[in-house]
Amino acid sequence: MKRIGILTSGGDCQGLNASIRGVAKTLYNYYGADVQIIGIIDGYRGLIYGESKELNREDLSGILTMGGTILGTSRQPFKLMRVIDDENSVDKVAAMKENYKKLKLDCLVVLGGNGTQKTANLLSEEGLNVVSLPKTIDNDLWGTDMTFGFQSAVDIATQVIDCIHTTATSHGRVFIVEVMGHKVGWLTLYAGIAGGADVILIPEIPYDINSVIETIKKRTREGKNFSILAVAEGAISKELAALPKKKRKQAIAEIAYPSISYKIAAEIEQATGQETRVTVPGHFQRGGSPDAYDRLICTRFGVAAANLIINKDYGKMVALKGQEIVAVPLSEIAGKLKDVPVDSPVVQAAKDLGISFGE
Repeated sequence: MKRIGILTSGGDCQGLNASIRGVAKTLYNYYGADVQIIGIIDGYRGLIYGESKELNREDLSGILTMGGTILGTSRQPFKLMRVIDDENSVDKVAAMKENYKKLKLDCLVVLGGNGTQKTANLLSEEGLNVVSLPKTIDNDLWGTDMTFGFQSAVDIATQVIDCIHTTATSHGRVFIVEVMGHKVGWLTLYAGIAGGADVILIPEIPYDINSVIETIKKRTREGKNFSILAVAEGAISKELAALPKKKRKQAIAEIAYPSISYKIAAEIEQATGQETRVTVPGHFQRGGSPDAYDRLICTRFGVAAANLIINKDYGKMVALKGQEIVAVPLSEIAGKLKDVPVDSPVVQAAKDLGISFGE
């Protein structure tokens, strides 16, 4: 009897259930009655405290299109994994290893983003059989061209920009749509282009507010009475980007606005006199059903992860390279961030269209 554990960790997003289904159905089809799928409740927290349930074939029915995760999730920061939990006096790594053994698992399947993959690699280094899948709406995982959840989030952020266009045009306003992404700008870049934004501000390209303002003034001179800005949560001005890391963090924390988008809005309104509004779709971007692309890629990732288990090829994350699903060692991707290259063909295409990055 094979016993395979599976958990979802970190922020939820579209496609988690589709991925669980892809893994479990493939294993059931291969092993038949000789496999048990053990769902770990609430991510690594469930593995630490021994909370789990068996997933039967019936549990997989109808979840391809469901958002969220049927297993629940939680955030367990990697930097605290080696820190003893004083409240419960728990050695987290030791507890996870112990519960892996108690559950008699042959392999642990992990679905998650950067912090999750680092912990997956840690457990692999500790001797557990681990296979992982790349999940994040930020698309910032090293080693894969695409993460699941990203395309669905792009669709939602794009729809928000589409809807903002009509009211911006009607009222002759400047609108800022704040898109998720603290460290990287993939989501803002893709949604900004797809939604027809006039300005796109991402963390990888520090902006000059004067350049942003001039772009808006230029549009006004050309008879365009509205402007749309797609701004990443982590967008940063050139002045802040030039500061040492510690001082930069302090300066960002001292900004007297709910977020950078509101600061930019105030600066635009003061300089142009044009009414400026901010829209923050927030967690809408990672909610709801996965789109067709994510359902497909999640299924392919799930099948590939199951095949790694069948072939006992552990310590790997399934990834997309071009159109091919590959397996990359966890040791090679853990702790690495895939940001937007400033010379990316996608960035250049946006510039060729006349989209400003505030440079």
